[in-house]
Amino acid sequence: MRRLIFIAILAFMPLAANALDLTGLPAALAEKVTLAQKACAAVENGEFFLQWGAVTRTDLDGDFSYDWVLDESAYACSTAVSLYCSTGGCMSHFLVDDDVTSFRNQGWTVLTFGRNRVLLTDVHGSSCGGNSPTPCFIARAWDPEAKRWRSAEARTE
Repeated sequence: MRRLIFIAILAFMPLAANALDLTGLPAALAEKVTLAQKACAAVENGEFFLQWGAVTRTDLDGDFSYDWVLDESAYACSTAVSLYCSTGGCMSHFLVDDDVTSFRNQGWTVLTFGRNRVLLTDVHGSSCGGNSPTPCFIARAWDPEAKRWRSAEARTE
């Protein structure tokens, strides 16, 4: 029974990034992890952890193949609790083909709307003229020809 409890505890512990095999991670995202490790080490020789859920594979552009997302919300540093996130949220890095775009957010999801995949990010209320608890979202769609995210600012008439 004790062994089963120990195994269950290990399953929910963060992984030390230096022990984590990042060989399958695309180079552009592996570089983001390396920079985070260095930033943590620079704060009183901190130890960097990459927690479960840091990497997500999902179809961001609607081409029926998995793209990559790296969430800094799953970063942790032993000597700096708020090194990677703030009240505005955390950076998430979205890799489509060879293009990485980073957005600060408090959460994200991908939806299908008509023929498009839409990246919906929950952002700080100040982006909508409010403050921290004000609900505010940004919707973006990947434009494969321009190789960029497209979005429009909401306007009322």
